[in-house]
Amino acid sequence: MLTAATVLVTTVGLVAGALPATAANATYTALGDSYSSGVGTRSYYSDSGSCQRSQYAYPVLDAASIGAQLTFAACGGAKVADVQGQLASLNASTTYVTVSVGGNDAGFSSVIEQCALPWPWTCEGDISTAETFIRNTLPGELDQLYTTIRSKAPAAKVAVVGYPRLFNVTDCQSLARISPTEQSELNGGADLLDTTIKARATAHGFTFVDPRTAFTGHAICDGTEWINGLSNPVGESYHPNQTGQAQGYAPLVKAALLS
Repeated sequence: MLTAATVLVTTVGLVAGALPATAANATYTALGDSYSSGVGTRSYYSDSGSCQRSQYAYPVLDAASIGAQLTFAACGGAKVADVQGQLASLNASTTYVTVSVGGNDAGFSSVIEQCALPWPWTCEGDISTAETFIRNTLPGELDQLYTTIRSKAPAAKVAVVGYPRLFNVTDCQSLARISPTEQSELNGGADLLDTTIKARATAHGFTFVDPRTAFTGHAICDGTEWINGLSNPVGESYHPNQTGQAQGYAPLVKAALLS
């Protein structure tokens, strides 16, 4: 069973690409929130509890592809402070680290819930509040986290993973009344989040993985969705599905780790 404890991933070839010669004895720690743990894939390890770690999440796929020993510490709902508590496996021998975090700190789940309420409720103020946090508070929190990661894993290749735009700015879900205008503003919030995270990651010498181009054409309401719209259970909503993890995130993250 795969837990936050270190496990050896031996299956190769789940993501296209040959096993590099340098992967022997490589170790990989996956940190972060639900976008790293695999929420949205609808299949989770039985012992992962509320963290909802999935065998279909990109850290599992990429660790198998490159032949690395994986510590799967990412946990659904994590904020920056929570990721600070996921660092126990990092050390001078750590080869690869990935981390996605910031969306929960900005409160985007609550913002989307507000946007989905029926008229006359609107969410422009909630989006503005989240963006103010992203501009003024999140950079300092990320700086502290990234500094700690580098101090604990001085030789690791660190990839900081961003977030896709969720919406294609059309109204196709009657139960989730998020207007095209609100969808556009939410996509703008995702852009701000990514540019902010990228700036701090780059300042620390980390690689930023930007999923926005890859997910273009695969948003909610597109013909081939890589992101769940409003779902049952609700917790699966607004997260990458199995295809989004395998075809969206996994190739991008693998390329960043091996670059």
